[in-house]
Amino acid sequence: MSKATTGVWDAVIIGGGHNGLVCAAYLAQAGKRVLVLERRSVVGGAAVTEEFHPGFRNSVASYTVSLLQPKVIADLDLPAHGLRVVPRGINNFLPLDGDYLLAGPGRTQAEVARFSARDAAQLPLFEQRLEAFADVLRDTALQSPPNVGEGSWLRQLPELWRAGQLGRRLHGLEPALRQELLDLFTISASEYLDRWFESEPIKALFGFDGIVGNYASPHAPGTAYVLLHHAFGESNGVKGAWGHAIGGMGAITQAMARAAEAAGAQIRVDAGVRRVLVEQGRAVGVETEGGEVIPARAVVANVNPKLLYERLLAPDQVPAATRERMANWRCASGTFRMNVALSALPDFKVLPGAGDHLTAGIIIAPTLAYMDRAYSDAREHGWSRAPIVEMLIPSTLDDSLAPPGQHVASLFCQHVAPVLPGGRSWDDHREEVADLMIATVDQHAPGFSQLVLGRQVLSPLDLERTFGLIGGDIFHGALSLNQLFSARPMLGQADYRGALPGLYLCGSGTHPGGGVTGAPGHNAARAILSD
Repeated sequence: MSKATTGVWDAVIIGGGHNGLVCAAYLAQAGKRVLVLERRSVVGGAAVTEEFHPGFRNSVASYTVSLLQPKVIADLDLPAHGLRVVPRGINNFLPLDGDYLLAGPGRTQAEVARFSARDAAQLPLFEQRLEAFADVLRDTALQSPPNVGEGSWLRQLPELWRAGQLGRRLHGLEPALRQELLDLFTISASEYLDRWFESEPIKALFGFDGIVGNYASPHAPGTAYVLLHHAFGESNGVKGAWGHAIGGMGAITQAMARAAEAAGAQIRVDAGVRRVLVEQGRAVGVETEGGEVIPARAVVANVNPKLLYERLLAPDQVPAATRERMANWRCASGTFRMNVALSALPDFKVLPGAGDHLTAGIIIAPTLAYMDRAYSDAREHGWSRAPIVEMLIPSTLDDSLAPPGQHVASLFCQHVAPVLPGGRSWDDHREEVADLMIATVDQHAPGFSQLVLGRQVLSPLDLERTFGLIGGDIFHGALSLNQLFSARPMLGQADYRGALPGLYLCGSGTHPGGGVTGAPGHNAARAILSD
């Protein structure tokens, strides 16, 4: 990465995660002098590929492609900078008690029919409805939400116009669909799915999307929206599809970094920021952990809003309303992340042998009741003793990640408490819980534990230390109704402009929220350029 030059930068970006790189690329394309500062020795934030065992590489934290915005891919010309995404053969494989469910294009309905003819008949209409709602999210993802509650009535006019645009978009839905969309923002995933289906496997398939990265029971209000949030993605132009970036998730951010540098942005690694510099109530630059002062006309934070306002600014520099909001900003993913080196592919009892099912997201969570117990157990005990595990084996699609004949697996595990009860530390229980996650897979794929050659284990505390994910929160703040849209991160800051003049936010703690989308970086750059 290049070394910064002296002088006042047009923008300095705190954090070289994917949204920071996207923001940098757009600003540099517009001719601005941009500097990205990354605390770690590699850019990418949580979307990085690293060797975790000799000869084995994997996506360390983020692990699959779907939500990345096609406009961002095109505007930054990421394929020209090395990005290649391949589709999964099957989207999901759910091992059940003596059976299984496979889900993928042209296959899900026939699979569901084995459990319920009624559910199979309902599925096309359900998917059609979900797609209609996902289109609304796609339309709003690259738009700034109405920034209500800030400024004079004259300043509010553009926000009212923006709200009117959204209203017209929603008015295009049939009245019954408008009501159903409202319900999706407020009710539980289980309540929504119970309206449509009777069989447990199909409810588990969709219900899992309601608790991914969400420390909650599928019976909790608001989980239906999280389900919808995971439905608005696409891969290689196919809506709702999931894919794999050749070279892992780090291939995405490396392509973004190359695009930003090609446009003229400069990137520095091993350059953590100690604090935002404020003069006369305005953000005017940053001081690095090494003591270097870097002046800038705009300071752009690609970090959790709570981290920005509580750690990078002094309390007396932050308005009281923002301090109060951040004190109540909820961060909770319930996530425990593992990467595993394997000597061979696992063999599942219900579907033995190799096949497309091993390219899928393998979900160990057979019922909504199982997911609910996992959450309750984690709240009481600190982690689920019968946990939820989604396993991907990306080396089935990408032989660059492991030696010939061997494989890597990503284990995205839930539920675990972000902070253990009773004053216990994750440092004392990390390996115990990792053993439990391996044993959970072993129950469905006997002998899995004997295939493990090495592993990388990331508790919520490790995710916070390594990637700045407070409480291990992969979304930079829960996707609850009070933390969405115009309220993300708070009323009056929904337009990516922070609490101080000259301060902006471009991370997942802004609209439209978490996932490797690039949308917050795109939208923040537009706001900065308009100023």
